[in-house]
Amino acid sequence: MEPEPVATPPPALSLSYEQIHQMVASEFTVEEGFVEYDTPTFYVKQQPTLKQAFMRLYTHLAAKQLIPILRKRGDRVMLQVVSKPPVKPGNSLINVILLIATIGTTLFTGFLLSGDAMDPLIGAVMFSIAIMSILGAHEMGHKLTANRHSIDATYPYFIPGLPPIGTFGAVIQQKSLAPNRDALFDLGSSGPIIGFILAVVVSAIGIPMSTVRIVQEMPLGIIQPPILFDFLVNNLLKFPAVSSSDILLIELHPVAYAGYIGMIVTMLNLMPVGQLDGGHVAHVLLEERARTIVAIVAIVSLLFVAWPMALLAYFLSRVRHPDALDAVSPVSRSRRYASIALIVVFVLSVAPVASLF
Repeated sequence: MEPEPVATPPPALSLSYEQIHQMVASEFTVEEGFVEYDTPTFYVKQQPTLKQAFMRLYTHLAAKQLIPILRKRGDRVMLQVVSKPPVKPGNSLINVILLIATIGTTLFTGFLLSGDAMDPLIGAVMFSIAIMSILGAHEMGHKLTANRHSIDATYPYFIPGLPPIGTFGAVIQQKSLAPNRDALFDLGSSGPIIGFILAVVVSAIGIPMSTVRIVQEMPLGIIQPPILFDFLVNNLLKFPAVSSSDILLIELHPVAYAGYIGMIVTMLNLMPVGQLDGGHVAHVLLEERARTIVAIVAIVSLLFVAWPMALLAYFLSRVRHPDALDAVSPVSRSRRYASIALIVVFVLSVAPVASLF
């Protein structure tokens, strides 16, 4: 029988209570200070510059390997100071192996997607470059935002997959909490916005290289385009003259198909559920009851669009979303306005994708 694991005690504070009290009092009006379960705890006065004061304290304490946590306890504002937990370094070899594997699976998918009109090797390379660029840009948007807000995060882990997509996307692992809700909003919104922009660019490049055929009946496996993708198709493709009985079939170039996938990925990531990017945004903008209602509506909607994603979204919704270190200060007004752009991006990316699964 294996011995029971011994719980690792939290790291000792690098400063005394008196020193921490002095640092807190330099930024806040301390109404009461005490030690609760070996944790320096302070009730501070609500103030208009609460967010800015917290960030200054956060910066000063970080140099001492300490972090502040700001919460509401009843109708009072409570600030606690704890030791910064050690961050386990990631194994970059895993990132590299998964990257190489995903390049391989996307090359294979691109090979299968190439039609008779083009060299399958060229199609494979073009699809792999296009889809990996979109996914990589999405995740690097998260990574760069994490770095800007001093959030510990890994480099992207690409996930290889089977055709007709060749990948299950990519993720980064967040290893520390966001300092405030502004940072959490930025973390959730940066990836979808950058990935969406690149998906639009890739679509605009690939759609003119697609071909249009006249058929008498529509074959199985037809995909429904997102709103913006459909607009680009109608404005970038040249359509032949047809009779009323003819049906136009668009055979997407592998690059155009990668742009299509990029828009679908953006739409799914912006679903306001759990740890998805949209879940981060919903967490900072909505109260708990509103978040629950929105998440239920999103999951039910996914059942009619892509039921496997609905199941995934349901399981993600069961995991409690971690709040920012400063869970008292509201998100900035400019970010509330920016959320309108995210809604527009989401709507432009919506399309039925049941045929993909």
